[in-house]
Amino acid sequence: MTDAGILTRALVDPSTTQNFDAGDWTALIAMARAEQLMGSLAHRLDGLGFLPEKVAQLCADARRFAEHARRQALWEAEMSRRVLAPLGEPVVLLKGTAYVAAGLSAGVGRSIGDLDILVSHEALDAVERALTGQGGWEWVKEDAYDDAYYRDYMHELPPLIHKERDRMIDVHHTVLPLTAKPTPDAVSMIADSVELENGLRILSPADMVCHSAAHLFADGDLAGGLRNLWDIDQLLRDFGTRDGFWKALGQRAERHQLAKPVARALRLAEALYETPLDGALARRGRVGDALYIRRLLARDDWGRETRKFLRLAFYIRSHWLRMPPLMLIRHLWTKWRKGQN
Repeated sequence: MTDAGILTRALVDPSTTQNFDAGDWTALIAMARAEQLMGSLAHRLDGLGFLPEKVAQLCADARRFAEHARRQALWEAEMSRRVLAPLGEPVVLLKGTAYVAAGLSAGVGRSIGDLDILVSHEALDAVERALTGQGGWEWVKEDAYDDAYYRDYMHELPPLIHKERDRMIDVHHTVLPLTAKPTPDAVSMIADSVELENGLRILSPADMVCHSAAHLFADGDLAGGLRNLWDIDQLLRDFGTRDGFWKALGQRAERHQLAKPVARALRLAEALYETPLDGALARRGRVGDALYIRRLLARDDWGRETRKFLRLAFYIRSHWLRMPPLMLIRHLWTKWRKGQN
């Protein structure tokens, strides 16, 4: 029995796979697929002469699939740009699409799902009308409770899907649920965003790291955590040598009330991916790091989830972070009742 440490070590130093037997390769590939890191791993292993033929073929397939996903993501971004450009409002790409649009290392081989964009709260109604009108997007499902929940408490509109291309878009007006304790300054994020050649925008380097850390540690249950932490590692390797980056990261983390999540992201990235970092920013709030690492590595050698109680604890924590206790109880009760119908 092993854990996903075999995957993180292979990403950091691909030569660690040189003496793998068939069982080791099975475990590594199963874990990479489960963590949506197969494309990233395939790029890291590219060119190594000792790969077994079957592994080399799987990696080649993964690289081709990642390239297709990259082109598809950029096309979806362009489709949204064409619809939203007449509004004259800044549209900021987030997550995987932002990484590939900007040519960042975090985008190399990355698995990309929905198109995530950030717009100002004031522009939200106009963006919604444009997307659901001439844009051709429609609601994934019509549900009065879910619609009200998203609009009253969440950081995004209910998810939309394009009726012809079958691709989803998540329209954010901030980066954490409105009920969460941290309140990131979305207005500042948009104001400091960087314009790309096509008119779309991406977050500034410091805000990009803050957003990734918020998504991983201040919002979710760490599902997909190794991929998100790999994003942070790659972002820090790209940005960390730029003049003034670490100072800016500390200032922006404080401004967005994300100093603790950012510090934890730095520490865990260093622990699992040997990320070079500014130690001063990583000192805040070390308690619990070992539990986070155990949760992030909780896979067996078939890629299956392990440490179920720990996973459940983080799942409960994610809901606790998103909303006050009474609201959480009411929400879960409502969702349970709806599921019985």
